[in-house]
Amino acid sequence: MVRKMSKMYLPLAAIAAAAMALSACGGGSGGGGGGDASGDAGANLDGRGPITYVQGKDNSNVVRPLLDKWNAAHPDEKVTFKEQSDNADQQHDDLVKNFQAKNVDYDVASVDVIWTAEFAARGWLQPLKDKMAVSTEGMLPATVKTGTYNEVLYTLPQTSDGGILYYRKDLVPTPPKTWEEMMGMCSIAKDKGIDCYAGQFAQYEGLTVNVAEAINTQGGEIIGKDGKPTVNSADAKVGLGNLVTAYKNGNIPKQALTYQEEQGRQSFEAGKLLFLRNWPYVYNLAKTDGSSTVKDTFGIAPLPGKDGPGASSLGGHNMGVSVYSKNKATAKDFLAFMTSPESQKFYATQGSLAPVLGDLYDDAELVKQLPYLPVLKTSIENAVPRPVTPFYPAVTQAIQQNSFAALQGSKTVDQALTDMEAAISTAVSK
Repeated sequence: MVRKMSKMYLPLAAIAAAAMALSACGGGSGGGGGGDASGDAGANLDGRGPITYVQGKDNSNVVRPLLDKWNAAHPDEKVTFKEQSDNADQQHDDLVKNFQAKNVDYDVASVDVIWTAEFAARGWLQPLKDKMAVSTEGMLPATVKTGTYNEVLYTLPQTSDGGILYYRKDLVPTPPKTWEEMMGMCSIAKDKGIDCYAGQFAQYEGLTVNVAEAINTQGGEIIGKDGKPTVNSADAKVGLGNLVTAYKNGNIPKQALTYQEEQGRQSFEAGKLLFLRNWPYVYNLAKTDGSSTVKDTFGIAPLPGKDGPGASSLGGHNMGVSVYSKNKATAKDFLAFMTSPESQKFYATQGSLAPVLGDLYDDAELVKQLPYLPVLKTSIENAVPRPVTPFYPAVTQAIQQNSFAALQGSKTVDQALTDMEAAISTAVSK
């Protein structure tokens, strides 16, 4: 997910107009593969001195004030900010290029949650264990899982994000708790002459997010713990089938196959949509945009699921230490500083980035400023990471291409899942 953050309510969101992700969201060319940097991983664990922090564009001015605070307290271990573009693919490829070159100046990097497995498998990230162990106490378990590969923590959760349901509370006083209940409410939309439900269904990373949510919510999975595809299952068939059926019967409108984050937001704000799956960044825009017709008539709720909250795909960014860094002790301390309660609260208030510390979602002051936090906490607590694999770019392409074909009707759900599993199997066996 590419991040473009406004200063007010904008957590990590995959907005196309912002060159984005919900991230949601990610991608990057490049595959997986092995990497043997075991010697580098064991070197410089006591090294202290200046380091460089690499992250995408700091649109909300979150990073610089924190670095100023760190640098004032650590004059001999100052951090220099290497600011990348706001495009996720470019961020990914820049990190790949510099890790491959063993660039010692890329000490600490902001890593999209979908890149951890790839970078760890290539041997570029310092395992955060033993002498480099950092505390994850108080962090939401789902966020810690995004930094873990082969049961080893490689990246420390920094910011998170989860999908939520926006709905017209003037038309639907009580939000649906299940997919079936929401589909049953589509008659209300039809009576009002508006569309019922939309998410992100264009053929890009957002489609992977939405399809993964549909499959995971039904109890299916795309890749198993052993790294092999398991998507051709009865549960996955129900999940993808729910989306396909909704598109065929009009509950998902035809134009929704062109929707990324922004198109759906604009339709919802224009009063043309009853339900919208999107990221929390939409909340403030729907409240404050001059063109929004739903300022006082929309509500938020967890994504509807099978028999309770649905399984949101998890967005966010983590922090990783390069195995090639010469000052890993400083890098470790910097990770702890950037994920401290004080820093996490600053992420939320300055950039509206979703915290990874659970207690902050119950902070009365924060909830007053960011009313979506309790719903977002439920979303993240029930979230499932997108497929954890070193071969993510090829895997997401397989998901996008085949699920889009099923939505269009050029493949049956059965054929789409069969072809999806075959393509993923080829990708992960390279």
